[in-house]
Amino acid sequence: MQLFYNPNVSESDSILNFDKDESRHIVRVLRKKSGDIVHITNGKGWLFTSELISVEQKYCSAKIISKQEFKKRNYKLHLAVAPTKINDRFEWFLEKATEIGVDVITPIICDHSERKVIKTERFEKIIQSAMKQSLQYQLPELKPLTLFKDFIKQDFTGQRFIAHCEETERKSLKSQIKSRTDITILIGPEGDFSVKEIQTSLKHNFIPVTLGNTRLRTETAAIAACHSVAILNE
Repeated sequence: MQLFYNPNVSESDSILNFDKDESRHIVRVLRKKSGDIVHITNGKGWLFTSELISVEQKYCSAKIISKQEFKKRNYKLHLAVAPTKINDRFEWFLEKATEIGVDVITPIICDHSERKVIKTERFEKIIQSAMKQSLQYQLPELKPLTLFKDFIKQDFTGQRFIAHCEETERKSLKSQIKSRTDITILIGPEGDFSVKEIQTSLKHNFIPVTLGNTRLRTETAAIAACHSVAILNE
């Protein structure tokens, strides 16, 4: 099934329009014609089955013939991850985390961060593409780039963890996470969290955890954490 994303369509609509880029894709790549069936999600849990009624390279529209709502997962996963020095690695994380299942992603700037600028628009497109490719109907929320010191002060629900590599007391993430509950996990930059950041997180009731016996790259650690939560909630 080819899934399209249109954030503006709602369950009360009967007709939907595609933007210029998606219209071109429908015509030139997929070679769709009037009467063909297409599937669209608004990233808010809805799947719309629609029939194309106008097919032009710059403008396509479709008539909604059925709709189905998919409920959100019974848990909410929030990953706060420091962008990697090599941008491709962070983009890989965004793609794979979306495929596995994540609800909120916050890029954070830490004491040891080497990358302090991100391309938000590009990141959004990667997340949208991964959602469509994996046939999901809830678009993960990408939060603005945030300083660690500001992020840690927020009000959090459910469990909260910080994964770091310091040789201090840590518990296995897999042994600590609970199913069907909100979870926030902090993943640091290539140079790890600073001692001060770790201490600050503990004051805000974050539990220090390890993701295994080997030292993982930032993006690998984030995916390992994401997968652990997904597996527990299957």
